[in-house]
Amino acid sequence: MGIFTRFSDIVNSNISAILDKAEDPEKIVRLMIQEMEDTLVEVRSAAARSIADKKDLNRSLGSLENEQRDWDEKAELALRKGREDLTKAALVEKSRASSAIATIRADYEAIDVGLSQLNEDISRLEAKLLDAKARQKALLARHKTAHSRLAARKKIHDHKIDDAMIRFEQYTRRIDEVEGRVEAYDLGLPKDLKHEFASLEAEEEVARDLDELKRRVSASEQDTASTE
Repeated sequence: MGIFTRFSDIVNSNISAILDKAEDPEKIVRLMIQEMEDTLVEVRSAAARSIADKKDLNRSLGSLENEQRDWDEKAELALRKGREDLTKAALVEKSRASSAIATIRADYEAIDVGLSQLNEDISRLEAKLLDAKARQKALLARHKTAHSRLAARKKIHDHKIDDAMIRFEQYTRRIDEVEGRVEAYDLGLPKDLKHEFASLEAEEEVARDLDELKRRVSASEQDTASTE
């Protein structure tokens, strides 16, 4: 079943409105493009036939114009020869050729007008076809994007991913526990060179304080002895 019933339906159609109402826009736009392409072939064929008809009319017109001139010359010749009867007969034939020429010229003009209209119709149809093809690309891109988003959403809400995240957290905690046990073994022990130097500096400070205390005690004892 077609989208359009006649050529005017296509060139006067609102593609956006049709797609908005469609249950399956992708399918509809494919049908549109197919119908437009088929119609374009038909219109071009009609134009080709009209062009062929014009050429036939041109040939007929040329032949009749030659015949008209010929009968005119014959009428003149008969008149000069005093044959009025032949002159009248030649003029009758000339008139017949003239009438045929007028008819052909009218047909030629009608075909010419029709060709001009066909040319406009082809241009409008091609514009609609380009629009439909552009919509088709956009719809396909939207369709792919929507499916990708749907797949991503399914992955996000997939229980398998939740289970994997739980297992990952459990594995992380196990590593933390192992690292904690290693650090526990190192408690109370110098962990690096900085700690060793800090210990040495602390020992020197204690030694200095001890020497200072000894000097104060010795000086105090000497003062006491001298006063006695």
